[in-house]
Amino acid sequence: MAARPAVLVDGDNISAAHGRQILEIARGHGTPGVVRVYGNAQCPKDWHEAWGYRMIHAGSGKNASDLLLAIDAMELALARGVEAFVVATSNGDFSHLAHRLRELGTAVIGVGEAKAPASFRGACSRFVELAAKPAAVPAPAGPDCDLDRKIKSIIALHSKNGAGLAVATLSARMHVEHDIRISTYPERSWRAYLAARPDLYDLDPRGPEAMVRFRPQGFAALA
Repeated sequence: MAARPAVLVDGDNISAAHGRQILEIARGHGTPGVVRVYGNAQCPKDWHEAWGYRMIHAGSGKNASDLLLAIDAMELALARGVEAFVVATSNGDFSHLAHRLRELGTAVIGVGEAKAPASFRGACSRFVELAAKPAAVPAPAGPDCDLDRKIKSIIALHSKNGAGLAVATLSARMHVEHDIRISTYPERSWRAYLAARPDLYDLDPRGPEAMVRFRPQGFAALA
């Protein structure tokens, strides 16, 4: 089975300008199954618009983001069997988490800036230093192949006689089966995401029973 690393980002410590590079590093170890950034969502943050990330509101308490990230990491390792983590931070306090995860047999790929202390670097299975001045890269306009394949799979599984799947049901299934919320993507809604990709999806007009079907010829190009 292919590795599905969990990507956990300390949003109070790492800039969203590094978001794309962090995902590229993670994809070098498999297809990420969980991609989260932790911080106080009520404060202005560039992570709100970061493509592909789910923002986790940790509140405004001292070290709240650090604590929630650590709790979630242990839950993912112990309860969900995640075997690889990409932990993005330059905070040495996460050394304890990295050591504990490695004791459980998981791989920990640390990602951080040049200021990341030796304690955190050494606690990780591997450490990758982020570029000092990441280039500003807009969200990709083309298909997100991994996400689109997951959408296709769910439509194919639940569609009957080629009728497709209700958009509302797609939203629920993507959340339950893949922990994906479309609100973390630039389009913000499933209708907007699907409508922006007419080569891949056939979408009914608006309505509570609106259905979506995938276009086999469009997906042939993603093979």
